[in-house]
Amino acid sequence: MARRIIEGGFETTLWARRAASLEPYAGTAAKTASSPAELGAASDLVCLCVVADDDVREVLYGDAGVLAGMNEGGIIAIHSTVHPDTVREVAEKAAEKGVSVIDAPVSGGGPAVEEGKLLVMVGGDEEIAERCRPVFATYADPIVHLGPLGSGQVTKILNNLLFTANLGAALSTLELGESLGIPRVRLAEVLNGGSATSKALGSIVVFGGTVEGLAPIAGALLQKDVRHAATIAAKAGVPEGTVFTVADTALKTMEFPR
Repeated sequence: MARRIIEGGFETTLWARRAASLEPYAGTAAKTASSPAELGAASDLVCLCVVADDDVREVLYGDAGVLAGMNEGGIIAIHSTVHPDTVREVAEKAAEKGVSVIDAPVSGGGPAVEEGKLLVMVGGDEEIAERCRPVFATYADPIVHLGPLGSGQVTKILNNLLFTANLGAALSTLELGESLGIPRVRLAEVLNGGSATSKALGSIVVFGGTVEGLAPIAGALLQKDVRHAATIAAKAGVPEGTVFTVADTALKTMEFPR
């Protein structure tokens, strides 16, 4: 994403918690900041890409955090997948400095970024979102505005809930096929080429018909997002539904109980 922004001609400053993350940009036009606060001071728009809710707080808050350095009128776009309440909490703190916040979680991974086809799900003030659109457009298409602050996170969390459920349904089907004498790898290959295919099934095929290779990469993240989905549903007073039951199958298989 950073490389696409740089190649799009936007003046770019980078900061990362791991120095190794900045090494690929040594030969580019991007500048580097020594702290999140310095990054904030250098930026009109800060695009934040970290793992979880506490990581967002770590980077944004405190004397060395992004908010400490940002100027009035700046914008923070939270690309991380976090609870919508976290985004609203950040927005309240940012408003005290005259800084705007939108949530803009992404889906599609590295190949989509390279093609400029990442999906960005935006929640927040539409005018602020439109100000960000030219930057997002360097790496994303479509860019979908979904409603008020937090809407992007709810949508991304539901996306990941369904992906997890699809993993669970695929694993259950492969186990059934094995019990009926159909080789697991062959069944996965056939299903992935037919009407029952899904991105989740495709991921299972890549790892030889199991989630053993996928679990270390995505297991903890999916567990986080299913947990967030459950708390959002509970807070809204709506039933979880079958999708949670099927998602739990995948989490248990990956040894991540909800």
